[in-house]
Amino acid sequence: MSSNNPVIGVLALQGDVREHLIALAAADALARPVRRAEELAEVDALVIPGGESTTMSKLAILFGVMDPLRERVAAGMPVYGTCAGMIMLADKILDGRDDQETVGGIDMTVRRNAFGRQNESFESAIPFQGLGGEPVNGVFIRAPWVESVGQGVQVLAEVPAADGPDSRIVAVRQGNLLATSFHPELTGDHRVHAYFVTMVESALDGSR
Repeated sequence: MSSNNPVIGVLALQGDVREHLIALAAADALARPVRRAEELAEVDALVIPGGESTTMSKLAILFGVMDPLRERVAAGMPVYGTCAGMIMLADKILDGRDDQETVGGIDMTVRRNAFGRQNESFESAIPFQGLGGEPVNGVFIRAPWVESVGQGVQVLAEVPAADGPDSRIVAVRQGNLLATSFHPELTGDHRVHAYFVTMVESALDGSR
């Protein structure tokens, strides 16, 4: 592990791994793919990308990284999950498969595919708490939303609900864990990844 730039892995079992590696590098992290437990042990933090959450869960178990990842999360390792990665970090899932497992760690309930199917994908300008400048361009692809959060969870971003006056939670943080419903790695705007890199640096400074 680096004492300067943090080493951040991207769980490379499924999903848009390359885009996250590029965004992390642009945010001054040393980025590398992670598929196995021994690779997980060599990184300071991890990104769980989008994809299909049930498939990702099964592959994580098959490749032997689910239990080590749970242990690292419990020990305080920073993790950022996008879309399916948000589902993987949720303590509770709605509309999931009966046998679906998650890493957990964020005290939230997430609804899978809440924004609709692939052909209902959309983009939206999203004010994101803690980021300066313009709103983030959120790309939503078969995205989940957060139905509810516990007291220790900070809501970072919401979008208006399509069917009423309420809003939908689309970005949260709890301690060293960050999750978004949307895909900032697809936009060329690396501010969310830079935000996560800052989280990782703070966690490393606190552990020294």
